[in-house]
Amino acid sequence: MTRVTKNILVTGGAGFIGSNLCHYLTKQNFNVLCLDNFDDFYSEEIKLNNINSLLNENSFELIRGDIQDSELLKTIFENNKIETVIHLAAKAGVRNSILNPSEYFDVNVNGTLVLLEAMKSNGVKNLVFASSSSVYGNKNGKLKETDVCNEQISPYAVSKKTAELLNYSYHINFNMNVINLRLFSVYGKNQRPDLVIHKFFNQISQNKPIEIYGNGETKRDYTYIDNVIEAFYNSVLHFENQKKNVYEIINIGNDKPISLKVLLGYIKEIIQADDIEFVTKDIAKGDAETTHADINKAKKLLNYNPSVSLNEGIKRFYVWFKTKKL
Repeated sequence: MTRVTKNILVTGGAGFIGSNLCHYLTKQNFNVLCLDNFDDFYSEEIKLNNINSLLNENSFELIRGDIQDSELLKTIFENNKIETVIHLAAKAGVRNSILNPSEYFDVNVNGTLVLLEAMKSNGVKNLVFASSSSVYGNKNGKLKETDVCNEQISPYAVSKKTAELLNYSYHINFNMNVINLRLFSVYGKNQRPDLVIHKFFNQISQNKPIEIYGNGETKRDYTYIDNVIEAFYNSVLHFENQKKNVYEIINIGNDKPISLKVLLGYIKEIIQADDIEFVTKDIAKGDAETTHADINKAKKLLNYNPSVSLNEGIKRFYVWFKTKKL
């Protein structure tokens, strides 16, 4: 199949997932516009380092700005023939959203609405949206896309679910093609420093005790970044295969949830540490006890194959961690 799509806008493109995606897309010969406002949730220097090697690439352009800036979006779409938008820009963090819910709704809901309006006004039909496993709430068992999701337990999760509903509205009313990818505990190169695996390695390297929330039995479906990037790329190809009338919600996970205790065991083995000190804290509000992705739909529609095991993924992360500049 001859690929049609050439120009892609990636919002939040300097962040963890976005920077990995921008690197991958440029290698696949896409022209990538990276829009990022360098929110101060964590260091701007880290984000710039994520994309530093791309800044001199002819196929990559960094635009500093906010998805809530309708005039900026108008200019971007008018000056570039964007065929697909991959929307990653968001206020992240379940726990922080409980402390500041209004900011999460401003960015994650209103920002998505402004983006959708700009796409509609400029005839851009294809959207891949980074949603979250948090929309499922605190459910047990394998989580399926057909599950009713009306019991989110954090403002962050509610904002992501609301954005999915907005996407559906624009699909129905304006013939927009949308794929919502519900991401499960992504980790790997360029991971945000507040996320658990990166946080654990930072604490160990600084000889600080690891902070464990609860009894260590909470489970997550940790998903390696390369597998997630494959899902985004194949979503773009899916639009080209189907041509029109696409609306999908698709889980992107590993289908192998493990507990914090098991995760710590892997880390101890990889860094060859006999004893790691840890402190126990209460389970934070908004955190689910277990996440477990049913990925059959992803396998069918996106040829998704999470081939990197957690043990292998943590080894790769550790290699990156030891050489990272910041």
